[in-house]
Amino acid sequence: MCYITISQRVSTFMSRAMDSISIMRNVKDASETFLPNGMSGFKEASKATIGILGSGDFAKSLAIRFIRSGYAVVIGSRNPKRAVGFFPPLVEIVHQEDAVMKTNLIFVAMHREHYTSLWDLKHLLIYICSNVVEARQQIIELARQLDFIPIDMGTLASAKEIENMPLHLFTLWKGPVLVAIGLSIFFYIYSFIRDIVHPYVKNKQSDFYKIPIEIVNKTLPVVAITLLSLVYLAGLLASAFQLNSGTKYRRFPTWLEHWLQCRKQLGLLSFFFASVHTIYSLCLPMRRSERYFFLNLAYQQVHINIENSWNEEEVWRMEMYISFGIMSLGLLSLLAVTSIPSVSSSLNWREFNFIHSTLGYVALLISTFHVLIYGWKRAFEEQYYRFYTPPNFILALILPFTVIIGKLILLFPCINRRLRKIRKGWEKSQLTNDTSTILLQASPERVTVM
Repeated sequence: MCYITISQRVSTFMSRAMDSISIMRNVKDASETFLPNGMSGFKEASKATIGILGSGDFAKSLAIRFIRSGYAVVIGSRNPKRAVGFFPPLVEIVHQEDAVMKTNLIFVAMHREHYTSLWDLKHLLIYICSNVVEARQQIIELARQLDFIPIDMGTLASAKEIENMPLHLFTLWKGPVLVAIGLSIFFYIYSFIRDIVHPYVKNKQSDFYKIPIEIVNKTLPVVAITLLSLVYLAGLLASAFQLNSGTKYRRFPTWLEHWLQCRKQLGLLSFFFASVHTIYSLCLPMRRSERYFFLNLAYQQVHINIENSWNEEEVWRMEMYISFGIMSLGLLSLLAVTSIPSVSSSLNWREFNFIHSTLGYVALLISTFHVLIYGWKRAFEEQYYRFYTPPNFILALILPFTVIIGKLILLFPCINRRLRKIRKGWEKSQLTNDTSTILLQASPERVTVM
């Protein structure tokens, strides 16, 4: 018996008890083979008869797809007379037992409800497993003729893994979400201690009203730029691994492989935190506390007879700070939109790589400028080191600076040239073998020892 599961990219339709598509092989002769197109055993793929057990929407969808691909279809139903009007005239409808006897390939399509448009779907994945290699080849060929993408999962030991695929919940999102939650909790507590606890301990000043908005708004940008840095830090580590191993064929460590697979999710979470940070920032002037602050400041200036409080340096700092923030959010929006499957599929590889690699690093660089201008001179003023801890923006700059410096190192011609050779298939062992061959072929008279 070999199992086959159809899914659109992520979802799968196979389950042993309910949501299942099974292909069962009815062996009539031990000498039969499963090789397609002219080989002995099964009929030729173009003339094969396909059996489908079930007479619901999914069975109809499969039947229409097979008929359009040139196959004869036999439907096995518990009530053939009732199902006759539901299928096209070319389909033969018999009892389930008769369908099993008439065909070699049987699709079990039962207990499914949402497959009415199966024949219109594209890029469907089919997970195939069987203990018989020839059977797998037969189903792979059948899947390709139906414009599906077959994925060979090996022996029947993989059946349990395939059947559990519909039960997976946000598999690639768990790690990034946990990282985002962990970073949010850490930086929120860090900001709470510096901006709430420190004034209360030192001056008995109650700033607890800042907890719902201001402390949250100080946490969001730090988490956003940290997640964006993690997206590109994984690629730098992968490049370093390839440079160290001298080949692109050596498998990455498991933790790095999972990290690379989760870069899209990390980037989308970064965009989410940056967007929420923008909304919070726009809401800051609406707070009653902010209005009281400006009223008190105006009263103090009148009291000390200050007619003009214009500060050229602060004005320029704020203008540049907001401008870089808007540009970084715009680039993050572009990265997020182009990661949508329907959009990314319309881009070729060079376009996709330019947006997510080149423009991604530009977004990280502009975000770093945004944070730097926000900090301005405060990184060098003692009063901002509360409880001897650095301000949030200094912590936010650690990973971006690491990634940017690492990228600049990889752009050095000597390193970049070697990395490109490795990614084109060159291996360090080739250089060793070539050198050994030259030394073996050289005559003793021509070898000079320095």
